[in-house]
Amino acid sequence: MRSQTLLAAGALAALAVSVPGCHHHDAQAQTPVFTLSSPDLASGTFSTTYILNGFGCAGQNISPALTWSNVPVGTRSLHIQVHDPDAPTGSGFWHWAVYDIPPTVMSLPRGAGNSASLLPAGAFGGNTDFMDTGTTGGNGNYGGPCPPAGDPPHHYNFTIYALSVDQVEVAGGIPRTGTAALFSFVINKGVGPALLGKATFTATYGR
Repeated sequence: MRSQTLLAAGALAALAVSVPGCHHHDAQAQTPVFTLSSPDLASGTFSTTYILNGFGCAGQNISPALTWSNVPVGTRSLHIQVHDPDAPTGSGFWHWAVYDIPPTVMSLPRGAGNSASLLPAGAFGGNTDFMDTGTTGGNGNYGGPCPPAGDPPHHYNFTIYALSVDQVEVAGGIPRTGTAALFSFVINKGVGPALLGKATFTATYGR
């Protein structure tokens, strides 16, 4: 009888230990996921509205609307980059960059990347691989897809980064005119634990 009582007590103790653990895993599973999307690219590809007007392409070169949710706790600035890893350059091609977006901003409307005056207060458009080409209406503006004719569809990766610093260029000790690759290095590596999270989606385009 005594042995049965001890076994029962042991089972209750094990249950008491296991329950908090279950709650911990439930809390982890319910952590909101940082996400990025575009209502203008919901089909997964680009229409003429968002294609470059230049270099053999005849689009309208309007930047697509972007929206994000569940920004990580502690975020003090957000940063967006758009990169084509399939471009035949050996290092891909940077199409758009917006840095130092305030953490209270949850979207960019269509066309926000076409003029510095349309960006949120405090944010700025970074240089891309269209720099000084005249195809985007000014350095720091959005440049739409225009892959070589006959290529398989290229992939355009839109990524938003959440940092616990106010200004990435100050934290990284780089100029605002730095290349997108330099900013990408600082964001992904240079600021270390200040990178709190990132979210990505991909759209394709070929001609």
